[in-house]
Amino acid sequence: MPHLTIDEWIKAIEHKAESVRGVAINEATDKDIYYAVSALVTEEMNKNWLQTQERYKEKQCKQVYYLSMEFLVGRLLESNLLNSGLLNECNEALKKLGFNPERVYAQEPDAGLGNGGLGRLAACFLESIASLRYAGHGCGIRYRYGLFEQRIIHGHQVELPDYWLKEEYPWETRKAEESVDIHFGGDIHMFKKNDGSLEFKYENTDKVTAVPYDVPIAGYQNKVVNSLRLWSAESNASDSEMLTSQCSQYYHHLDHKHSIEQISGFLYPDDSMYEGKVLRLKQQYFLVSASLKSIFRQYKKTVRRSLIHLPDKIVIQINDTHPSLAVPELMRILMDEERFGWEDAWQITTKVIAYTNHTTLSEALEKWPEDMVKSLLPRLYMIIQEINERFCKKVWNDHPLLREKIPELAIIADGQVHMARLAIVGSFSVNGVARLHTDILKKKEMKSFYTLFPERFNNKTNGITHRRWLLQVNPELSSLITDVIGPQWIQRPNQLISLLRYSKDSPFLDKVSAVKVHNKVKLAHFIHEKTGIMVDEHSIFDVQIKRLHEYKRQLLNIFHVIHLYNELKDNPKLDITPRTFLFGAKAAPSYHFAKEVIKLINRMASLINNDPAIHDKIKVVFLENYNVSLAEKIIPATDISEQISTASKEASGTGNMKMMMNGALTLGTLDGANIEIKDLVGDKNIFIFGLTADEVLHYYNHGGYVARDIYHTDERVRRILDQLKDGAFGSQEIEFKDIYYHTLYHNDPYFVLRDFDAYIEAHELVEQSYRDQATWMNMSVTNIAYSGKFSSDRTIQEYASEIWKLKRMEK
Repeated sequence: MPHLTIDEWIKAIEHKAESVRGVAINEATDKDIYYAVSALVTEEMNKNWLQTQERYKEKQCKQVYYLSMEFLVGRLLESNLLNSGLLNECNEALKKLGFNPERVYAQEPDAGLGNGGLGRLAACFLESIASLRYAGHGCGIRYRYGLFEQRIIHGHQVELPDYWLKEEYPWETRKAEESVDIHFGGDIHMFKKNDGSLEFKYENTDKVTAVPYDVPIAGYQNKVVNSLRLWSAESNASDSEMLTSQCSQYYHHLDHKHSIEQISGFLYPDDSMYEGKVLRLKQQYFLVSASLKSIFRQYKKTVRRSLIHLPDKIVIQINDTHPSLAVPELMRILMDEERFGWEDAWQITTKVIAYTNHTTLSEALEKWPEDMVKSLLPRLYMIIQEINERFCKKVWNDHPLLREKIPELAIIADGQVHMARLAIVGSFSVNGVARLHTDILKKKEMKSFYTLFPERFNNKTNGITHRRWLLQVNPELSSLITDVIGPQWIQRPNQLISLLRYSKDSPFLDKVSAVKVHNKVKLAHFIHEKTGIMVDEHSIFDVQIKRLHEYKRQLLNIFHVIHLYNELKDNPKLDITPRTFLFGAKAAPSYHFAKEVIKLINRMASLINNDPAIHDKIKVVFLENYNVSLAEKIIPATDISEQISTASKEASGTGNMKMMMNGALTLGTLDGANIEIKDLVGDKNIFIFGLTADEVLHYYNHGGYVARDIYHTDERVRRILDQLKDGAFGSQEIEFKDIYYHTLYHNDPYFVLRDFDAYIEAHELVEQSYRDQATWMNMSVTNIAYSGKFSSDRTIQEYASEIWKLKRMEK
């Protein structure tokens, strides 16, 4: 297909519209054309997909399997066209046929396979693995429903089902012949064999069939296509069995079938109740067991060597704690099915599994009730007990100075199974995702484990695929970059550093500025279409788009907006550069405080946007249902990237990298990858404020911070909080009392008030800097130039050489 002319493309699209959708081109809708083009791209990718698999089999190269509960891949048609080298010709053909390519690509739903940065990182990693010609695949769950579709009604978040699979998904291939059975519950019987070894038999288990759906992951114009395998939970009861059942049994079968399908039904089921927790644990084991069984099958089929050599050919990277059950499940398969003894099985397991930690937040370091694990996964519970007992004995015998720490190290403690501890003990590598984050793990959060296993801990700062987040989403800027430094940066993103030569070149800076304004005009039109709000494309687009969580401090952002509004109400002639504050965020359905913050943002938007007294000097926009596709519209238009988490709380961040790569300037704390951005671009090209991680941790450990002291001494803070309490922003006097009381009487746990003054000062510096557009554009281009360091190509190269020990496939 790459050699097709535009006219041949047109004929191919016309043919596919007829054969795939049954419509003539003059009657085809955008959706018909989407499916027609998808079919054309699939044909091209399938050839390369098959050839890639054959090459891996022939070379018997080592392969990585990336296990993750999330893969936030977004829409795939445009990126598949780009990576297959077909995008420009396809765009031209669509235009000649009278179709708008953007509208055609927008027919694809965002795949509901993830929630936030964790899932988007996994998607970026898969693209980079393929683009760098490594043998690597993703393993996840094929959720029928995504997190939820967010609607804002009267300022409140309302959750609707995100049934993203209601229409055919053209990128997946069902592989029913490669299904595997997963077992839950049941009874375990232990027998001693003649040779003295133990044998385990399982009875009365609940059996679930895991059916794989494979999605191709194309490397950038290199004919490498790897796989994302997504597992769907299905009942193994046939329709004929149900038809011959008695009525009561029939309804029992239906209930049972429904309970099984729930396993792959929802991304992140509500786990505030016991039943939800059980379902979540089922999902995690379902992913792990199905993936390991598939890996073993593939190994035996292609390698045909003893499983003692498994670490030479396979590495399993678990993305956060969710797939930690890979450790005991791998042990179970090796011992119970492959008849290895404990020592050999443990040696294999701890050479195969590597663990990425993504958080220092205690609530995100998963743990499960011991009884729940024992009931749902009885054999795995036995293995976890044995791992724990052996590990604790080893600590006691070999590390007497750590004996008192054993309760903090034990995998089973206080009636809970601690998944991060299990992952650390059962892996050969433990990596953090930014330099600061890894340091905190080693020196504080996991200090005792680091003392035990110093060689396991390492840092792999996160990255993003620059091909999607610059080349695809910002083609005009990408074209400008290519014009001045050549196209090599697309495959070697570090070459973006050559842009420094042009950081003071006025004609080039003017062109970059024009692209930014063009992107802001497009976003302004989108905002007006979606919300009815008119925004000024010449205002500063100040953007915070991420999950709504207290530590990410959207509250600090909206407090600053309220402060600005108060200033303008006091002095309508105040000379400020117009600002557009853009928010995009989902709050977990049961996260009351986060929902209150969303309500406050929307209340302020309604109040400010309709107040003629401030002369449109500030606007506030909350764009509902934030997802990958929305991010692709917002990021190229961003001037200020808000990365204002409480220092020490954000492991890395990747939104900061995406916006930096598109020329936005970071306004942030010394947290996560912000530190590494600052170290690269220098203090003059970033806006840093607030407490450091050490200062935050000192307050947590030693006290000394009293939020009410700031309330009593800073009249700006007192005014904002009193307005929340006194109903100044609405008719209900106590509407935002929860925010008021949480901030003052729970002592402001994320230091919003403590950092408020520094945040205001940082915004003043932004204001002054933006007024000097020549300097601002120099700062912007400097950020783009250094952003190549944050390509996921660099991250994956580090994983591949330092952890996975993979070799690239030859061209």
